[in-house]
Amino acid sequence: MQFAKGKLIAIGGAEDKGTDLEKGQIQRNNLNFFELGILRRIMEEAGGLSKRIEVITTASMIPYEVGDNYLDAFGKIGCTNIGVIHIRNRSEVSNPEYIERIKECDALMFSGGNQLRLSSIYGGTDFLQIIHNRLNTEESFVVAGTSAGAMAMSNTMIYEGNATRAHLKGEVKITTGLGFIDDVIVDSHFEKRGRFGRLAQAVATNPSCIGIGLGEDTGMLIKGATMEAIGSGLVIIVDGHDIKHCNIADIPDGNPISIENLKVHFCEKGNGYSLTERKFIPEVVEGAVVDKRVHVE
Repeated sequence: MQFAKGKLIAIGGAEDKGTDLEKGQIQRNNLNFFELGILRRIMEEAGGLSKRIEVITTASMIPYEVGDNYLDAFGKIGCTNIGVIHIRNRSEVSNPEYIERIKECDALMFSGGNQLRLSSIYGGTDFLQIIHNRLNTEESFVVAGTSAGAMAMSNTMIYEGNATRAHLKGEVKITTGLGFIDDVIVDSHFEKRGRFGRLAQAVATNPSCIGIGLGEDTGMLIKGATMEAIGSGLVIIVDGHDIKHCNIADIPDGNPISIENLKVHFCEKGNGYSLTERKFIPEVVEGAVVDKRVHVE
């Protein structure tokens, strides 16, 4: 497993309700932002208030509303060097202005919406390759994403799956994401929309992957192989490496799945997880691992 030199910040969402993939309808209510502390963390990881942050609204069906909300929210924490890129289709991805902007910025932020728009519009483009190159070579470069923007970060991406039917084989649809990190599957709005079953099925079919279930107002900061929970909510880690029994390969579509020995970790703010060791970290402090647990013999 190889990791980028740069930083990834995957956020569980809450601000963009523009697309509800499970109901197939567009909503325009509740355009509220997640905890401003997460936006502040993005700014800090990028290097401070003066650093350039570009917001990409491609995933959203209401891009201009979402873009304005980002400008307002970042402004509330003192960030004014913010740009918004409204790429809507593949023909716009090669725009020289956009290419130059992603080469020069200090951080990128992918908004929520429909993650399939991100993979289908950016997959195989020079635009995406530039982001990969910067992540692989620049320690200070930050790529953040919320909701769909977080789910699209990994190489393996959930793009569809009704939470109420996720215990049935075939109900969870997976494709290739933007590939900023391998062997990880990210799901968002995790608790509120009851998505444990669909992440469990995704991990059961890809047990080399670590599942990351992000609650709203919550995120995971990924530096190398170490992840740190940030924000106000809960991150659930689903590890299928030690699965002993799984029937998913042997049953017809539509039948309930069974899994034995699926490991689950609950992470609050400050907890972490090592992707190489597949191990829970009690506390991550400025890149160091601290274990304050008392061991009783």
